[in-house]
Amino acid sequence: MQKKLRKEQALEYHAKGRPGKIEVVPTKEAKTQRDLSLAYSPGVAEPCMEIYDDIENVYKYTAKGNLVAVITNGTAVLGLGDIGPEASKPVMEGKGVLFKIFADIDVFDIEIDEKDPEKFVQIVKALQPTFGGINLEDIKSPECFYIEKRLKEEMNIPVMHDDQHGTAIISSAALLNALEIQEKKIEDIRILVNGAGAAAMACIALYEALGAQRQNVWMFDSKGLIHNKRTDLDDRKKRFAVDRSEISLAEAFKGADVFIGLSKGNVVSKEMLKAMADRPIVFAMANPDPEITWEDATSVRNDIIMATGRSDYPNQVNNVLGFPYIFRGALDVRATTINEAMKLAAVKALAELTKTAVPDIVNMAYNESAISFGANYIIPKPLDPRLITAISPAVAKAAMDSGVAKKIITDWNAYEIELKKRLGIDNQLVRALGSKARKDPKRVVFADAENTKILKAAQIALDEGIAKPILLGNPTVIMDLAEKNSIVLDGIEIINPKSDEMTDKRIAYGEIFFKKRQRRGVNRHEVAKLMKDRNHYGCMMVETGDADAMISGLSRNYPDTIRPAIQIIGTEEGVKKIAGMYIMLTNRGPIFLADTTVNFNPTSEELADITMLVAKEVRSLGITPRIAMLSYSNFGSSDTPEAITVRNARAIVKQRDPSLIVDGEVQGIVAFNKEIMKDSYPFSELVDQGDVNTLIFPNLSAGNIAYNLLQEVGGADAIGPILLGLKKPVHVLQLGSSIRSILNMVMISVIDAQYKLRRLNKT
Repeated sequence: MQKKLRKEQALEYHAKGRPGKIEVVPTKEAKTQRDLSLAYSPGVAEPCMEIYDDIENVYKYTAKGNLVAVITNGTAVLGLGDIGPEASKPVMEGKGVLFKIFADIDVFDIEIDEKDPEKFVQIVKALQPTFGGINLEDIKSPECFYIEKRLKEEMNIPVMHDDQHGTAIISSAALLNALEIQEKKIEDIRILVNGAGAAAMACIALYEALGAQRQNVWMFDSKGLIHNKRTDLDDRKKRFAVDRSEISLAEAFKGADVFIGLSKGNVVSKEMLKAMADRPIVFAMANPDPEITWEDATSVRNDIIMATGRSDYPNQVNNVLGFPYIFRGALDVRATTINEAMKLAAVKALAELTKTAVPDIVNMAYNESAISFGANYIIPKPLDPRLITAISPAVAKAAMDSGVAKKIITDWNAYEIELKKRLGIDNQLVRALGSKARKDPKRVVFADAENTKILKAAQIALDEGIAKPILLGNPTVIMDLAEKNSIVLDGIEIINPKSDEMTDKRIAYGEIFFKKRQRRGVNRHEVAKLMKDRNHYGCMMVETGDADAMISGLSRNYPDTIRPAIQIIGTEEGVKKIAGMYIMLTNRGPIFLADTTVNFNPTSEELADITMLVAKEVRSLGITPRIAMLSYSNFGSSDTPEAITVRNARAIVKQRDPSLIVDGEVQGIVAFNKEIMKDSYPFSELVDQGDVNTLIFPNLSAGNIAYNLLQEVGGADAIGPILLGLKKPVHVLQLGSSIRSILNMVMISVIDAQYKLRRLNKT
């Protein structure tokens, strides 16, 4: 049943709305007749002739320079085998998504119905005028070797078969760092390789380029050790044959320094590892099941360094650490190929990045306090936002130094700034939130469980390990909805606050609530009724520790949702009023908006309180807040009471925390336009402190209008409203929230609970 549910969710994801995962979006205005004339006829003739006169102008006037083809014939798709070009298309679209979100590279996926290697080569070669690079994907061996070799020889744009070289590059960086920690030299070690496919051969070739000795590399295929007495070897395998007699895989482990697994799961035993040399290195990279599990390997060797292909263990060898950034660097200097120098540059950049201080957002994503170079951190994490600025410049420099670059970069600082601007950290932020939530999922009670969206979100949250959902509502209604919508709720607790079974719990909750509110307008007769209300009941669950967080508000108005939270849970120490914040995921990165939902016309003191609450929340997400306090005036240009309120609030904030990057009062256009700011207000601390990422609004109307416009007109995704200042996590959904929005709020709630429970335990 669980498998069936996951299948249905996957199919729904790919089919809902516009089918598939990618679309083509115009990059120029195309609204007026003049726009259309410039875009097509007659205006398009001018760039056509410029390119005709100088073919290099194609990079100036078209998208070629940022366009990669992901090409396959569907003969070796993931673990599915030869499923054909049409069936491979979802995978190729997915690869395109990774290119875009990690390196801002546009992709056309091309599935070719051709298994003949020569014909395949001719088809791809003919596509050269369209693309700036070619990523070959999921082509079976041995044809993949021939195809890549021919295309690299005959095309003058970068070509890379990621299945071969991706694992080689990432594992090489990991190997260099592991050898440093284990105090071994690559030229002295004996390497045992199980698997003789494209990735294994590419790994050995790159290890040798780093100094490994051919005679010290023993490779096994399905028939045993590849040695020069075998008569069944093709030309590719003969290159890796060693001068030895036939031995078993188990015997080969004796004295080996390094094991590289690129075969299948569970083929290596604990006894094999025990026979390895001191301080061994084991990369068990078969997926989804490694050659030996992390638990088994570390249980028999406390001197081991281990990596796998899995995300749930340290040291994940993941190709996404390489291919987006390698192509980014190659495209940016118009490289004619991806050569060994560029691959080695990527290896060394990855290895060096691992040794530098890890950003807070990465620590947050993996629920660590201080990830640092060592046995459990030998390669960067996939969510590290510095990968693009570490690898792409290194690859670009190597292309220039090796003579394959057609464009020269002279200002490397400007190039790094450009790379950072290509990607806000919105995608990284959402992925980091999900990763952090999964590390320590909490019990989240859903007060509006008689709703299909809530049920779907709860099931996904459970399946993905984000949270442990608890549903409040009538079980009959909930189960009927689930059955009608093919939602399986196995493993999810359902509680009906109105049922007789909950009488004792309602009485216990009611006594606690009455003590809190008995001199604040609540009489004993009201309590029993209130405890049947799901919002009150859910808040009491959080207050008493029966749940860790609550989400409500999908089907009821905002005040009715937050009132029980304030009455039952209360505010944090020192907090006079709660506030509401939205995270808007924009092309500029995440922007934090407050107050958008709670305080109507705050005073200067209250605005300062809101600012401090938001700054604290932004910092907890591993991001440095850079705050603009908004108004219709700029730095004293108006002396109206509204402008003075914001001006005074900024002064209070700076008095409380002089280190906080905050300025105002300032208009929105000035806050985001560096040129205006620098030219007209050079004294502002927002000029040289990076881009503004946090907006404090002068009143509720301004904040509420702004986030709605950003969402509906600006196309920004929203996470929120996030309630700030409560002692324990209660968060409110906006009416009509999508399943994605609900899941985002679940992640926020879980992380909020992690933080507040950790702080509570310390006290």
